[in-house]
Parts: sequence; structure tokens; C-alpha cells
Amino acid sequence: MKVVLQNLTKKYPSRSKTSREDVVAVNDFNFEIPDGKLIGLLGPSGCGKSTTLNLLSGLQKPTEGKIFFGDDDVTGLPAEKRGVGLVFQNYALYPHLTVRQNIMFPLQNLKGEDKLTKQQMEEKSLAAAKLVQIDQLMDRKPSELSGGQQQRVAIARALVKMPRILLLDEPLSNLDARLRLQTREEIRRIQRETGITTVFVTHDQEEAMSISDMIVVMKEGVIQQMGKPQEVYDDPVNLFVATFLGTPPINVFDGMVKDGKLYIGDDAILDVPGAADGQVHAAIRPEGFIPNENGELVCSLSAVEVMGRDISVVSTHKASQNTVIRSIISAENTIDLDCDSVRFSVKPNKVFIFHKETQERVRFEIGG
Repeated sequence: MKVVLQNLTKKYPSRSKTSREDVVAVNDFNFEIPDGKLIGLLGPSGCGKSTTLNLLSGLQKPTEGKIFFGDDDVTGLPAEKRGVGLVFQNYALYPHLTVRQNIMFPLQNLKGEDKLTKQQMEEKSLAAAKLVQIDQLMDRKPSELSGGQQQRVAIARALVKMPRILLLDEPLSNLDARLRLQTREEIRRIQRETGITTVFVTHDQEEAMSISDMIVVMKEGVIQQMGKPQEVYDDPVNLFVATFLGTPPINVFDGMVKDGKLYIGDDAILDVPGAADGQVHAAIRPEGFIPNENGELVCSLSAVEVMGRDISVVSTHKASQNTVIRSIISAENTIDLDCDSVRFSVKPNKVFIFHKETQERVRFEIGG
């Protein structure tokens, strides 16, 4: 099911005593979710992710704009008539019901032509449970399940009616690290097997990038950038997107462009033909550093952390906006810990320049 948002806006009345301006939670959203794809809505807390999901589900009404499921305008439809499956962060299972009864619950509310027999409900519930691999737990109560199992029950309940779209609101936040990894892989598998168009809300950029066909990066109710996860990571349009995506985070410096060269402090670290002269934010991905005893960028060495196949070199620089600089290099390299400094060359495709004031991307030509 293709989903289209047209000029979608959601405003709330101000509760401030000093300002009567409305609070804009979602600001003029325009984007299309292709049929059968998994889209990650990504951004910090308060950016409008969950509000967007609530508008899609029908739990809230937009102030302006329209929502289309396929060719159907569903903007005015109540939630129960939209055919959506919704999974919350807190699972929202009925504690007094078994797994079977929890999954079956949405089917029991069907009426008219959609009403099912008890056998049909049993069959659909079992099929949904098998899809999320909990069919051996059908007679247990939620209190007898682990957090990961409870989340699977919630997903099965959302899928049992085979919704037109599936909406997941931070579904992994209550799980520990290992369960989060396992469950997000399961969500991806289930989405591919069912082919249901899915919107996944999270503030965890690693989570979104790992399972999404496309990500939408949001800030203060405004779409900053959307695209395939790797493309957005490799080609951020502004400083916010560059700093939000990536673990460890990108290293940002106070920089200067002069005569086609990028300077960090007194060091001319890279030729940047096509970039206008002036002060800039210079950002380098952790994997963009190359240890080089004759390298252009000189940093003060703080520590070296061995991480198996990689090494994290921790250093500082007077022009760095980060507390420390983290450079991820291959473990095949050796760093002399007796030295006070470390020198790097940089990979041009891992270096980004942003306007000092607007923080928008400044493009330059990368030589072959």
C-alpha cells in the first residue's frame, strides 16, 4: 500500500504565558512511502516522529494537509476504519488474557461482512503467532513472557488482521541491547515476508539505518533529509543530519576555506576546489582518517582503544567542536603511544563542509 502525505501539518495551542503562538509539531510534511517498503522516521525526542505516526493511524487529526493510502483519501477516516496495525513502545497487552486471546482480540471486534467464525479466528491467530515465532506460547499470560516475547505478541496482534500499513512507535526501546538487535532483525524479516508497508519510529539512528529501506530525518517538525540510509549517511545535506547519523559521531571542527584549500587551525588538510572562501564547519567521519607520519592534520594524542579488527584513536585539537576526536582505523596500523601527537591524512569523500551560519552543505569537487 503506497502512502502519501501532502502538506501535512499538526499544530497545538500554546500553553505558554509569554507566547500565544501555536506549537508546530509537524510542519508541512510532503513525502511518499512506496508500496511494501519499511520507512524509518528518525530524529531526537520532540521532533514530531510520534505525532506523524498518530496522524497516519488516525489517532490525531491534522491541522492542515491530506493523507492518502493508495488512491484513498483517509484524512477524515477514524482510526478503526483505516486498516492500520499499531505497535506501541509499552506493548499494551491485556494482562488477564492469554497470548492467544491477546492476538485474537482485534478479530473479535469485526462486524458485518468481516465477522469471522471462532475457527477462522483461531487459524488466523495461530498463523500470526507462527509468523513471529511464538506459537508455542499461546496459553501463557503476558506476565509469564520475557520483554522480547511480549513485543512479539504485540506485533502478532497488529498483524492478525493483515493491515494496510503497519505502524511501529519505538517498539524496541524497552528491550536490552541483545534483544533489541534480535527483535529488529525479526521485524525486518516479518516485514519482508508480509510485504506490508511499514513505518518505524525511533530515535536510535543505528536501529533505523539497519532495517529501513528509506529513512526520514526530522528536526523540530521539519523533514531535514530523506533517502536510502547509506546515501543519507554518505551525503548529508546539513550539519544536523551529519552529526545525528553515525556511531561514533562525526568529528566537527572550526574550519576555514581559503584559495581552494580547507584549513583546520593552521593546517591545510584538503584541496576543496569550488568551495567559496570563508569560515566553515568542517566535519570528518571517524573512518575518514588515515594515519600518516607526514599527514596534514596534526592532533594531540590522548589514547588508543583496541576494538578487535579496528582501533579507535582518541585525540584532541584546538579547533575541534567535539570534546575528543575519534578516528577509526584498521588494527593493522600501529600508533606510537610514546608520541604526544598523531598525524592524519583524510579521505576526501569522508570530509564535509557546512556554511558557518546556515549550517547547509557547501559542495566541493572531489578529485579522481
